[in-house]
Amino acid sequence: MISQQPKPNSNRKTTDMKKTLALIALATAIGFAGSAHAVEHEIKMLNRGDRPMVFEPEFVRAAPGDTIRFVATDPGHNAEIIAGMLPQDAAPFKGGINEEFVYTLEQEGIYGVKCAPHYGLGMVLLISVGEPMNLGEAQEVRHPGRARAVFGELFEQEAAAD
Repeated sequence: MISQQPKPNSNRKTTDMKKTLALIALATAIGFAGSAHAVEHEIKMLNRGDRPMVFEPEFVRAAPGDTIRFVATDPGHNAEIIAGMLPQDAAPFKGGINEEFVYTLEQEGIYGVKCAPHYGLGMVLLISVGEPMNLGEAQEVRHPGRARAVFGELFEQEAAAD
């Protein structure tokens, strides 16, 4: 009787191939997992929403790594950070008039955003990312005209969201 013996390297090659495929699958899963949790929030810049001159929505609860896409839906608007309403170590931004752009929220905290031409009309946005560590400082910032009342409402929304 002739017995067949496996080739000495065939089991090893199969095992090595399985390990390689498992590592590729794991690396792919890790790569997708990092981006799968990030969310893009779209903010429209409008001449009219619930009232004239608004960001829609006006309040966003986000996580670190999420992005904000500012969309120039109507002409004549921009989006920029308000001095004193930005987490420590976060990069400020200032978009141009009629400019669509994307900003990545890298730091936890409160981000206050205004449309420079319509700030006094209350065209503001409040973004709360993770733990709002700079909440007290952000609430102390003074705002012109209607922006003061709008931020009062937005800070109430932030408190209710906790």
